[in-house]
Amino acid sequence: MEPSKEQHTPEKSSSTVSSAYPPSGCCTNCGGPTISEPPPLASLPEMSPPPNYRPIRAPAINLPHNSQAIILSPVPHAEQVPVVSPPYHFQRPVKRIHSPDDIRRFQESASFNNFLGFVVSLSESIRGHKVSDPCHVSPTVAAIVSILETLLQWIDEIPPVQMSSRYGNISFRSWHEHLAEKGESLLLGFLPDEFKGSTVEILPYLFDSFGNGSRIDFGTGHETNFAAWLYCLARMGIIKEEDYHGVVARVFVKYLELMRKLQMVYCLEPAGSHGVWGLDDYHFLPFIFGSSQLIDHKYMKPKSIHNDDILENFSTEYMYLSCIAFVKKVKKGLFAEHSPLLDDISGVPNWKKVNSGLLKMYKVEVLEKVPIMQHFLFGSLIKWYDSSSFLLSKF
Repeated sequence: MEPSKEQHTPEKSSSTVSSAYPPSGCCTNCGGPTISEPPPLASLPEMSPPPNYRPIRAPAINLPHNSQAIILSPVPHAEQVPVVSPPYHFQRPVKRIHSPDDIRRFQESASFNNFLGFVVSLSESIRGHKVSDPCHVSPTVAAIVSILETLLQWIDEIPPVQMSSRYGNISFRSWHEHLAEKGESLLLGFLPDEFKGSTVEILPYLFDSFGNGSRIDFGTGHETNFAAWLYCLARMGIIKEEDYHGVVARVFVKYLELMRKLQMVYCLEPAGSHGVWGLDDYHFLPFIFGSSQLIDHKYMKPKSIHNDDILENFSTEYMYLSCIAFVKKVKKGLFAEHSPLLDDISGVPNWKKVNSGLLKMYKVEVLEKVPIMQHFLFGSLIKWYDSSSFLLSKF
């Protein structure tokens, strides 16, 4: 005798219906009981089962899990970089951060506040300026841009191999090995004679600025290493305050161009990505610098990122718009679904609030995270926490 419709076993239903759907006899909208039998679900031959996640998020501000720490954190302020004086004691930098206690010690150090203040100074230097605006380009800035252009040429000389995997083209390892071979000579080409010996300390920062050759990935920690390399040059007085505008508008823009090409050609995997809950799978600093560019702009507001015409016409002039355009290019679907945090930021009333919020977020979500900062290096230019000097600074 053929069983009635009411006698279907749960096992049979669970094999054909995803757990994301309500059980038979329940309303598909509210989950409550119904008095009528629901219509049979159409079979989905040769198709993946429905996803178990909710593709449409609830209306909420999508801040990271420790959003309270970001909200309560003071807005970082600019600081003048102290220049080292002879005699110099350059040394090979080493890792010091292994635990939350180490992060706390780093927070209490002068190095932490001064490095973050350097990032703020770079952000302020580009405020209200387009990328193409005239700026002071010193021989140092021009030399660094030339180095980055050389690294771009290497990508053309080392093409990716054919691979079936989505991430991690092994040709990136050849590119990275080439950097290890030629990196020191690139630095010696523009360093003053008195700082030739600094390569033992500053080269590791540069080497780690473009991703990890073994894992074939890139993330905000590598980007922070590039900022640290620039900071080391500022500590030696090679980069001066009058160079800051050029450092952002020429050097960092060229660095971003290089990294985008490395990411696309060699399919670099995002290192420690927050997925849809992060700003970008790879970068953070261009959002800070780019939001500073747009402060007090007459026409473009944070919500302008949803205007495709604005992105098409102005993404080459404003880093924030460039980042949004890149995200929309590489990610498919609704912007609010694949980039909810960026979507929520677009609702902030002005760019000044966006910029200050991103600076606080960078401090909490990057510089105070063990998984990121455990790879950060400390030497004579970026000193590790010194308890005695910290106690003396309190009096």
